[in-house]
Amino acid sequence: MRKIAMRLYIRHPTDVPIDFQIGGQASTSREMLTNYSEGGLCFTSDTKVEAGTEIHIAIPITPPQFHATGIVVWCREERGNYLIGVKFSEEETAYAVRMVEQLCYIEHYKQNIKQSQGRELTGEEAALEWIDRYADEFPS
Repeated sequence: MRKIAMRLYIRHPTDVPIDFQIGGQASTSREMLTNYSEGGLCFTSDTKVEAGTEIHIAIPITPPQFHATGIVVWCREERGNYLIGVKFSEEETAYAVRMVEQLCYIEHYKQNIKQSQGRELTGEEAALEWIDRYADEFPS
């Protein structure tokens, strides 16, 4: 009999922009979120960031913007860019992951509406529609 592994977390869309700042110096380009998990996230960047560096993350897709501070736990080169793994502090982890999950779904919803219906939604309009249609189904 084949065992079916139960997913602990839902699969998340990750075509979401991300900005970061290190020591008061903001990145000069908009990066893309690659994935995220219970304790942090990963994003691509054209900038190398050393492990152990404190980093401030912003996801600028809906008001209010998501902001969190974390620590770079790894950085590795991949195809001319860098994959950067960030771990959030313990007290921010649950809040941060929940917010990132919802922001990703809202941004994905906004893009789908534009492609399927041709409607341009603001971040706030997309958030209100997504919450009205899907928030009850979003796992806690």
